[in-house]
Formats: sequence, C-alpha cells, structure tokens
Amino acid sequence: MIRAAGVHRAFGGVAVLRGVDLAVSAGELVTLSGPSGSGKTALLSLLCGFDFPDRGSVSPGMASWSECAVLPQSLGLATELTLQENVALPLRLAGRAVSGVSKLLAELGIGELGARYPAQVSFGQQQRAALARAVVAQPAALLADEPTAHLDAESAVAAVGVLRRVADEGAAVLIATHHDAVHAVADRVLVLADGQVQG
Repeated sequence: MIRAAGVHRAFGGVAVLRGVDLAVSAGELVTLSGPSGSGKTALLSLLCGFDFPDRGSVSPGMASWSECAVLPQSLGLATELTLQENVALPLRLAGRAVSGVSKLLAELGIGELGARYPAQVSFGQQQRAALARAVVAQPAALLADEPTAHLDAESAVAAVGVLRRVADEGAAVLIATHHDAVHAVADRVLVLADGQVQG
C-alpha cells in the first residue's frame, strides 16, 4: 500500500503540504492532479523516501526497487549503460534473473533501441525506457511523476497500457499527471490543492 497520514512539508518557510492524507491499495491505480507548484512532486518524493515530512508519516518510504519503484521527472537513467542495461538494472541489483526486458521495450515501442545509450535517443524514448525500468521487477508499489509528459499520442497510449497492467497485476500505483488519458484509466482521481488532497 501507498499511504500518507497527516503529512506536512514546508520549503523555505512556505508550507507546501498541509496535512495530506491518502491511501492507494494493491491493485489500484490512482492519479494525482493539481496545478504546477501544488506539491505533487514533493508528495511523491516523501512517499518514496527521497525526502522526509516535517510532520506525519508515509509509506513505503525508503524501500527496495522490487517493493517500491519510482519514475521521476528527471528519469535518472545511467548514462554509461544502454537502455537495455538500464532496464535490467533493478533485476541485477536484486540478484534476480534478467527477463522481460526486451518484451517491455518492445511493448513501449522502443524495442529496436535497446543497444543505444540515453544520449543517443530522444527524451521521450528515454522516458519510456525509464518506465520499463520502473516496472520490470514487478514492484509492489509504483510512484510515477508525469510519466507521459514527453510522449506523443501513440507512445502515451502504450505507456498508459503498461501502467494500467501493472496495477491490474497487483501493484499499488500512484501517478502525478496532467494527462487526461492517464486519468481516464484510473480507479480514482485525486486533486492536490491548497496543500491538501481532495477527492
């Protein structure tokens, strides 16, 4: 489960999150909407353990990639690894067999780019590789920040399909997004406004 209870967070004396409560259950895909600067990225950073709340509690927090995978806006691909190697990394770090990488890349429309390095492909192609990396280990929870922001319509459809499938296979999925196509497949749509979650 993904959970926040009474979460407060301020930056430079400015309160961004004011008592946020939310829960995402296994098998559920929930989207988080709200204007830029409303605190969506800040909340995801707290939930995955990249940051810590001033007050309140979050889970899963800092966890292994198989427990909680993250797709940040910055992507975080290793520049010295090929796309295929980047996607396989969570499996290797967990000591698991490397499988499903090529299938995922193909499902996301970048199967022919696996041997290329991040600098050799577009940002949208990098974003799809980062999504594949996030889901390849079948995490129990997935936190994604604007996962379709740099994708064309066709690529976005493929990405949304993967996100929905991951939830259907049992993961708790929380996605910060402005994209209507992502909201359309959600079990619930929440809105972050004035430092609190509504909906």
